Amino acid sequence: MKSSEIIPIQTLHLFPILDTLLIDLLKSLTEEEWNAQTVAKKWKVKDIASHLLDGNLRGLSISRDHYFGENPENINSYQDLVDFLNQLNMTWTNATKRLSPNVLIDLLESTGKEYSDHLQTLNSFENAIFSVAWAGQETSLNWFHIAREYTEKFLHQQQIRDAVGKPALMTKELFNPFIETFVQALPHTYRNTQAPNGTIVCLIATTEIGGQWNIIKKENNWEFIDSIENSPTSTVKINPQDAWLLFSKGMSPIEALEKVEIIGDKDLGCIALNIVAVMA
Repeated sequence: MKSSEIIPIQTLHLFPILDTLLIDLLKSLTEEEWNAQTVAKKWKVKDIASHLLDGNLRGLSISRDHYFGENPENINSYQDLVDFLNQLNMTWTNATKRLSPNVLIDLLESTGKEYSDHLQTLNSFENAIFSVAWAGQETSLNWFHIAREYTEKFLHQQQIRDAVGKPALMTKELFNPFIETFVQALPHTYRNTQAPNGTIVCLIATTEIGGQWNIIKKENNWEFIDSIENSPTSTVKINPQDAWLLFSKGMSPIEALEKVEIIGDKDLGCIALNIVAVMA
């Protein structure tokens, strides 16, 4: 890697950590906890474990083995793609209801390592096999695709932990790369928002595990800006617990309005609450 090629969001080293935490978590669950309802309304804990297994298996099949299986037809819009993925997810979780928790754990343990090892072989600055569509990209680099995969593993494990009341993944090491990746959807979220050039919106995930991101209105789009000299037109402050729920559709923007703090232009700030960093 060239010295100038710095990976903006580094997540590869965190996959084994997340996988180990997941296996330890699943091994600790009671039968009742395996059947607990999660914030993903259609899924119990066991369904989410199955979905995580599907992610490993599909990732290996497509990215490593170049085997796509079902090729979607008539995908003419973002919503068509979401509908196709939802159908894939539903058929998988229905089929794996016949698998025991022990079988799921064993498969997750073996495929998690295989998938993590495969991701290590990808050139971070080559084009990924899939774009990160929720960030508005038609082509993405591998480092962003890998970061997106990290958010999938983080989010779904967090949903399980939330459902069974187990300690969360809310550490700076694990949460910060997750929220940093999710917030890449911020400029795309404002793409249809009209404002004078130079308008700045600031999003802050509070506490030491969060961060701050600023976007500025340019002639034809909104872009991230590292530092700002003038006060933002609107600043949105949200705590990490609400952030992971909101940006994954576990909380509605209306519900979030009662929890966030918006300083300055409230209408402009409210648009940030519509970030969706999952295919939904």
